[in-house]
Amino acid sequence: MTKIFNYSVTSEQAKTRLDKLLSDVNPDTSRSQIQLWINLNLVKVNSEDVKANYKCQPGDVIEWTVPQTEPLNIQAENIPLDIVYEDTDLLVVNKPKGMVVHPSAGHQSGTLVNALLYHCNDLSGINGVERPGIVHRIDKDTSGLLVVAKNDIAHTHLSDQMAAKTIERKYVAIVHGEIAHETGLIDAPIGRDPKDRQKMSVVDNGKPAVTHFRVLQHFPDYTYIECQLETGRTHQIRVHMKYIGYPLVGDPKYGPRKTMDIGGQALHAKKLGFTHPITKDWLDFEVEAPEQFKEVLSYIEKMY
Repeated sequence: MTKIFNYSVTSEQAKTRLDKLLSDVNPDTSRSQIQLWINLNLVKVNSEDVKANYKCQPGDVIEWTVPQTEPLNIQAENIPLDIVYEDTDLLVVNKPKGMVVHPSAGHQSGTLVNALLYHCNDLSGINGVERPGIVHRIDKDTSGLLVVAKNDIAHTHLSDQMAAKTIERKYVAIVHGEIAHETGLIDAPIGRDPKDRQKMSVVDNGKPAVTHFRVLQHFPDYTYIECQLETGRTHQIRVHMKYIGYPLVGDPKYGPRKTMDIGGQALHAKKLGFTHPITKDWLDFEVEAPEQFKEVLSYIEKMY
């Protein structure tokens, strides 16, 4: 169950920041938790999404939705995990290709969350019972690094870093076509594809999305690239690279009809850096692409 609350702004509260006003109205809830609600679009003013620094006006109607903690009914499963780092507040996992991050329709078991629940029982509950500890996601057929929060304080701070674009995320990918230049920046909003709700696409009314890329290796019909994300939209790299005419090799959703059958897109989250939410130390992790990715790259190299 979720609870929906409503509040009307008084004249005395005019020009008060939204996050401060909600903190005053909810003294038992931390301001950082309220900012997380706002970042997750759980707070609306006059039915519109707003930012934490919105200055409230008399008569504004604030509505916020609070997910209620429910008994966890997802089964813990003894699935091996490649844990790159772990402490009392978080862990960093190298997710294998083919593993779904959290349970959903059609994927009730075998997910990263099922494995995490077996490994530890102290995961944050901010994202509800189906996504305990999950701060961000990568697609099923994308391999690589994810940070998982063990408590709500760590989760809130990590989410704040995501919103502030201070978390460093780098990927490697193999795309169709030879990119002539060495670097590029794609700044194009992403939203639901109006012609296919199962896909994302670049649309005028989408959410801001920015991807930087640089070429690591050229081939006559392919390019090996590194991408760095400023934002974390669903399928961002896959959508952006298709948008500029260089879709990912093996991508069944956004790639060309004639692509390599490699069980999903050639995409690997190789690097992750962030500030530890408690110690404030900068943590930096990097993992090599899996063998299958390397084999695809080697196969392309031998073609020329």
